[in-house]
Amino acid sequence: MSLSSLRDVVDAALSDAAAVRVAAADVQLLAPVDGATEVWAAGVTYHRSQQARMEESERSADIYERVYDAKRPELFFKSVAWRAAGPGRPIQVREDSEINVPEPELALVLNSAAELVGLTICNDVSSRSIEGENPLYLPQAKVYLGACALGPWITPIWDVADPYALGISMEIDRGGATVWSGTASTAQLHRTFDDLVEHLFRADDFPAGAILSTGTCLVPDLPFTLDAGDTVRIGIDGIGSLENPVVRGKVAAR
Repeated sequence: MSLSSLRDVVDAALSDAAAVRVAAADVQLLAPVDGATEVWAAGVTYHRSQQARMEESERSADIYERVYDAKRPELFFKSVAWRAAGPGRPIQVREDSEINVPEPELALVLNSAAELVGLTICNDVSSRSIEGENPLYLPQAKVYLGACALGPWITPIWDVADPYALGISMEIDRGGATVWSGTASTAQLHRTFDDLVEHLFRADDFPAGAILSTGTCLVPDLPFTLDAGDTVRIGIDGIGSLENPVVRGKVAAR
């Protein structure tokens, strides 16, 4: 479905007088991805991400220094739809990893024609210790059950005035107290959406569309790590807030 057709469908649904309204507190939101839609992610797209990768990767720090300014971005597969956690669902820290962190990211919702149709929030949960040990361990550090949360919904792109000027915040609560918090902005993004999308679709097809997370600009300093019982809250201006509890060990698939 083209972007213009999708907009007509959404506008018609929102204006339907017969639409049933349900209080948000009465429903459990699912991750806004389903079926054959894949979730991909970009790395080292913010200066803070470059710094964090270099700090955790003493023996291969120069790799991340080079990729930050490289013509080709770092893109990697993140999740299939059924693995993605929705709002309120648990995310996991690996039992075989000493340092695990959340990574708040603006995520692009793309149709099969590589058109940007909406925005959502992605928590690209990552093992810094596994990734830092060897860059080839990236899939194990990034792709596992409970390592991807999405939500709270999809905001149509035409409702966002400037996606390159969105404030991003993250809080990590532990035992009723905030143990880490930070703010940033998509204005700090080093690459354009068009660049990331073009490389993703360059040699691949996504008949069910795709979600592409655009990288993180907020990373806690070492040796901070998530722990079981923590709650991660990510907010992006104009998009909403995504909150997930943290568990250690395998979570139940959604």
